[in-house]
Amino acid sequence: MDHRYWFLDGLDDRKPAFLHSSNRWMGVLTVIENNRAQQQAWGPWTLRSVRKIKILSFLFGLMVTVLIMASYILTRDQKGLFLTPSPYHLTVETHPAQLPLNLSFSTDYRVVREVVSSIVAKVDFSQRRVPDLREVKEKEPNIFSAIPRKFLPHLKNPCWYEEFFGNVTADPYGKNLYALYSKRFQAIYDHLRRAFPAHLHQHAGRQFRLRCLPFFYIIGQPKCGTTDLYDRLRLHPEVHFTTMKEPHWWTRKRFGIIRLSNGFHNPYPLNDYLDLFDQAANQIQDHLTSNSSRTHKKVDIIIGEASASTMWDNNAWVYFYNNGTEVDPPFLVQDFIRAVQPDARFIVMLRDPVERLYSDYLYFGMANKSVEDFHERVSESLHLFEGCLAERSIRSCIYNTTLNNLMPVRLQVGLYVIYLLDWLSVFSREQILILRLEDHAANRKITMRRVFEFLQLGPLTLQKEADITKSPASNTRRPANRNLGPMLPITKEILKSFYEPFNQRLAQVLRDPAFLWM
Repeated sequence: MDHRYWFLDGLDDRKPAFLHSSNRWMGVLTVIENNRAQQQAWGPWTLRSVRKIKILSFLFGLMVTVLIMASYILTRDQKGLFLTPSPYHLTVETHPAQLPLNLSFSTDYRVVREVVSSIVAKVDFSQRRVPDLREVKEKEPNIFSAIPRKFLPHLKNPCWYEEFFGNVTADPYGKNLYALYSKRFQAIYDHLRRAFPAHLHQHAGRQFRLRCLPFFYIIGQPKCGTTDLYDRLRLHPEVHFTTMKEPHWWTRKRFGIIRLSNGFHNPYPLNDYLDLFDQAANQIQDHLTSNSSRTHKKVDIIIGEASASTMWDNNAWVYFYNNGTEVDPPFLVQDFIRAVQPDARFIVMLRDPVERLYSDYLYFGMANKSVEDFHERVSESLHLFEGCLAERSIRSCIYNTTLNNLMPVRLQVGLYVIYLLDWLSVFSREQILILRLEDHAANRKITMRRVFEFLQLGPLTLQKEADITKSPASNTRRPANRNLGPMLPITKEILKSFYEPFNQRLAQVLRDPAFLWM
């Protein structure tokens, strides 16, 4: 639908598989599985175990064949199979350096350290090629036809009026995919439906609705305290958020991604995303209509969006922006945000990447979690990452969709400086506030005052500030996960070595040694 935006006078079942069925990829997985079997003590049950492995291997091969055939049948009207090819190739050799760590042998510790050393030796911080504005607009024309280049002047938050051509009595959110699939927020959408007709603005015989984008984004990182920051900011009277904390529209939903492992669904239209700001837009509209047109008092309400995937998740690029020759994504999320909101502000919360990874594992991991299982997953991920670096750059591997889906833990999310440098390629340093969870946990009052100042919020009473800063921390570790205790010392040492050069570069960029996490 064509959108017309106005400055009013006087009222300023595609389902991709992520494991390529090539011999080399299957070789990597076979080596990992065989090594797990070899770690068990040899005994009278060995032959029976071998028979079981052969049977399981046969069943696994049969399952892969069935999936490939099913993929072909289900997508026969598409161009080819939706099986993700490996963007790089690994030469698999059955020597110890290719095997995960076995805690029962001290020699394997040396092997994994060699893997980490191999990775560290290939670290580079080369700059990305930034696409020009014309390229970005040509890639996503629907976004730029709906969002104006300028916003209403008497609002602090970026908003505009869009002409409404629909039936006022019809359900404005009836086809909104967020509303359809988010049962937790049905009460909010019911309220918005009732309030919708009253918030349409009448002008020159036409009807308009106020549309808004966020003034600021909390963009990352996962398991770094973004939920706690979000919950505290919501208590400020000038701050409002989207209907849900994490819409993930820029990184996932606009491509039709709910979970990458589940393939693609219908893409969420831009209008569905903009609807998430309607609750805050209604309050801004109320302030606009209550102000005299002669005073032009500025409305200071701002809206935030807190998808913790925005900083790092570009996994969709290989399906939508890859022409077959690219090894790095030609477009990143920030390119599109910059094109529509060059003055946007961003808040990033970081923590020691070693502890972040362990927290990530505990939060998202499946049953039977243990420090030993975490260690093995770290080892497997490091070997896969090293294999990628044999033929690709650090940036290429970090944004490699296949690798990201193969690694048992999300090592790449903790490589903060790579993502930050890419954001700084299109936004100024003054537009990005970077915090540490460790500082936030030690003194929330100082952290929140920094945030308030960054967002240019009005002063608070002492009581209101106390309400915001003294409430209990949000989204803390579950009791069952706390019972597992800390990760193994050997795991921690390996991870510290892996993240060290990235932390060093981060501290240099930010001119703050606290980001070394020594």
